[in-house]
Amino acid sequence: MFSDKSILITGGTGSFGKQFISYLLARYSPRKLIIYSRDELKQFEMQQTFDAPCMRYFIGDVRDKERLKAAMRDVDYVVHAAALKQVPAAEYNPNECIKTNINGAQNVIDAAISADVRRVIALSTDKAANPVNLYGATKLASDKLFVAANNISGAKGPRFAVVRYGNVIGSRGSVVPFFRNLLEEGCSKLPVTHEEMTRFWITLEEGVEFVVKNFARMQGGEIFVPKIPSIRILDLVEAMSGSREYELVGIRPGEKLHEVMVPEEMAHHSLEFDDHYVITPAIKFFDKNVDYTLNKSGESGRQVEDKFEYHSGTNPHFLTVSELQELDKNTK
Repeated sequence: MFSDKSILITGGTGSFGKQFISYLLARYSPRKLIIYSRDELKQFEMQQTFDAPCMRYFIGDVRDKERLKAAMRDVDYVVHAAALKQVPAAEYNPNECIKTNINGAQNVIDAAISADVRRVIALSTDKAANPVNLYGATKLASDKLFVAANNISGAKGPRFAVVRYGNVIGSRGSVVPFFRNLLEEGCSKLPVTHEEMTRFWITLEEGVEFVVKNFARMQGGEIFVPKIPSIRILDLVEAMSGSREYELVGIRPGEKLHEVMVPEEMAHHSLEFDDHYVITPAIKFFDKNVDYTLNKSGESGRQVEDKFEYHSGTNPHFLTVSELQELDKNTK
């Protein structure tokens, strides 16, 4: 699908971007792989590892629409991964989060339509479902923009979709490297914000594979949600430290006890497939009548039950302590 094609990823120097580029280079022969990000040092460091002839590095911010338009010339596929993601930082700097996560999302949409790219997938988060923090609220707004963009682009314009998943194991700024650093520094009790906290859990490799599959599946307007396990925070503490002893530090600004990826309020718009869910658009597109029960890969879905909710605390699949230990070992 990606061989002899041009692919651009915003925020491409992040954890997802590096894994995504590694995945594509190992399996396809792209014409161009474009890293679009604002940090020249991270780009320089990334070039020491990823220097294939097809690689291109663009300095630019998603807040800059004209720069995005220039970067997207002759691009076939776009992954929008750039975002301000730290929940407490967003609470204290709300306007900056809005400029990147909402205004930047609209800039990506406008640039993609202007450049006539083929397909765009935006990365979302479980925090966008029933948001209680500003980061989640901005990503919900971003999700809505990308869904509605299928109306703006017209019948022959780009198709837009969203991928929503939970915490990525080992990604920059996540709890696993944070705990690991504390343990390496000799910390005897890991800090826990609340004993009952649960989270959805996905590896970088799984996240990348899910995004790639959805480029083939998408018709435009979908929010794709993978079926993934949950974890209990105290199980993670035991898996990493060998003890369930912890220091209770209290819930951070904007933090939830549990996360939701398919809210109950969206059950009537949601379909279940073998390994994922799809939240279909709540709006009707003017130029098409899409049957989302059969995707472009030929997979069939069915309507979820009334009052269905995909919730990290009631998820039927929780990782055990030994499974978490194995994942921790594999992500070092």
